[in-house]
Formats: sequence, C-alpha cells, structure tokens
Amino acid sequence: MEDYSEYLIQGEPDKRERVRNWMTAIGLQDVDDLKPSQYFLDTVKQNIEGKITLEEVRKLIDQYYTTKEGLLQEKRTEEADKVAVRIAELIAHKTFSFRPNTLASIHRHLFEGIYKFAGIYRDYNITKPELVLRGDTVRYESGNLISDTLEYEFDTEKKFSYEGLSMPKMVKHISRFIANVWQIHPFGEGNTRTTAVFTIQFLRNLGFEVTNEIFAENSKYFRNSLVRANYTNMQYGITETTEYLERFFRNLLMGEQNELKSRYMIVGTKWEENKKEDSTAAQESIQESSGGTQESSGGTQESTQETNKSTQEMILDEIRKHPFTTREQLAKVIGITPDGIKKQLDKMKKAKRIKHVGPTKGGHWEIITE
Repeated sequence: MEDYSEYLIQGEPDKRERVRNWMTAIGLQDVDDLKPSQYFLDTVKQNIEGKITLEEVRKLIDQYYTTKEGLLQEKRTEEADKVAVRIAELIAHKTFSFRPNTLASIHRHLFEGIYKFAGIYRDYNITKPELVLRGDTVRYESGNLISDTLEYEFDTEKKFSYEGLSMPKMVKHISRFIANVWQIHPFGEGNTRTTAVFTIQFLRNLGFEVTNEIFAENSKYFRNSLVRANYTNMQYGITETTEYLERFFRNLLMGEQNELKSRYMIVGTKWEENKKEDSTAAQESIQESSGGTQESSGGTQESTQETNKSTQEMILDEIRKHPFTTREQLAKVIGITPDGIKKQLDKMKKAKRIKHVGPTKGGHWEIITE
C-alpha cells in the first residue's frame, strides 16, 4: 500500500479524509491477497490532490480495463482496483439504512460486473479452511436460512439499548453483533469487505467518529478475529471468543494501542496434540466400555446430572449464536447424536428454559430463562 503519511500530516481536512478513505479501500483488498495496479495508485493521487473527482477516478479505471485481456492475474488486479474505488465511494457518502438488505446493497455496489452473484444471497452451504484454525473451518449459516437469520440479528440489534453502557461494554456488544453478521456469510465471496464497509457505516450511524486507518493497516487481523469469534470445538477445548475483535474495536473507538497480531489467534499446540491423540483415546474408550460395563453403569447420579448440565449449557450457547440451528447442526457441534440432542431439548422445553417458535422446519429457538 502506498505511503500517504505526508498527506495526513500536511494536508487540509478534506484531503486527509480522502486519504483515509483510500487507505481503507486499498487496505481491505489485502483480505483476499489482492494488490492494486500502479495505474490505479497514480490515479488515486490525482484525486487526493484535488485534480480529479472520485467519479472521474471510477471512469478512468473502468476505461483502463476495457482494453485489457482477461488473464487471471489481471482479473485479480482489476478486482482490486475496481472494488477499492467502490469502497472509497461508499465510505465517502454519509447515508446509511440499518436493515438486512443493506448488506446486499453494499455487496452489489462493490462487486457488480465482477461476481455474477453480486448482491445475491447464496443458496448453498460453504466451508473455508483457515490458517488460524490450522485448516479447520467456521460453521457458516446454512444457505436456506440466511434471510431469516439476518432478519433475526438486525431485529435483535434494533431492540438493544446502548443507554447507560460503559465504552468497554459497548465494544463487547458491537463485537458480538458484527461477528454474528459476518458468520452468516450471505455471499459466495466478498463477505469480509462487505462487512467492513457495513461496520464503518454502522459505527458512524451510532455517532462514533471512525478513523479508517485501522481497517487499512489491519484488514487481515480484522478477518481473523471474526474467524475466532465464531469458532467452537468443544472436543478440543476451544471456544469462540470476541477477545481479539474487541482489541480491534477498542483501538478504533477508545484510542487504545493494543497489539494486533494474527499469530496470537492461531489455535495452540494443545489442540493439535488432542487431535493426534483422538484415535488412540477413542480406541481406549471402546476397550474400557466393552470390558467394564458394570463399572461404567455404576456411575453416580451426580456425575450424570453434571454431564446433562454441561450439554444443556452448550446447547444454550449455540441457540444464543444461531437461533435457527437444527438438531442435526447441534449434534455436530456438541458431539452427541441427534437423538441425544432431542432428549436434551425436550428436557429444556419442559423446564421452560427454551421454546421453539414457528414451524418445525424454518422456525427458531428462543431462550426463556438462563
């Protein structure tokens, strides 16, 4: 990314704002390892210096690529250039509407002519191997539930009151909301860049003065912190955490200087050791249960109750994050059979801890009492 520090130090206020917008627009391309062309950077400098307008930048970039052949690397550079211009356009404008369709509008604006599915929710399921998860994937929302889940998240956020909250508590809540929106992953590609633009607009709508350099300089950290905020693997003792995302927002909104390094988020050696030992542990478990049925069945009532309690708490955690989750999805995350999940859900419904709203297929869960 170009060094625009001279403009930030010496430039007039409107010039500094243009620099910040361009830094963010360029920096966010790094999320997908995209690099802008030198022609783009030269054109941007003309806009920063006030020689051409943002609209003229867009026209020049569009014209530049009308004569280019579609080689893969050129296509990636073209995406970086065009999307960066469009991000700069969106964050330069002060208009914003807080509704689920805003994400589709942002995605369409950024990727029209680049992706055939620009602004269209995916109708299929996806997985993405993550370096910070050592190749594992976040459990993204099912393709058939995207619209309902977005409606739920936005409706819940609309009802939330920030009145009387301290800044740390605001940051914690904002982190969870943005992480939930990102986890839905409504589109086949371009979700993090869309989420970043939405986040900037959302924070401004709440009245925060958002300086965008942090997105420019830490776009990969931003994405990796969203990954860790949405990854749970109880089998290996890993739980989702917004800790890393909160550090990002505390720097952005509270002026703190937390170190933002993705390497701190990589799941540790304990996870790897547990994974390697899995097959051995499973085999030993089978041998013990086959040779010691009487001892196993003689476990105390207290230990059985503790196991049930732990399972139910994990179910509640999943329902909080994914109200449209299904028995099959709960079984996969928690590590017991769908029938076992059904028994626990029935117990929790009888105890009036949870209720199911709507049809069996397509409805959602609500927590009645914690």
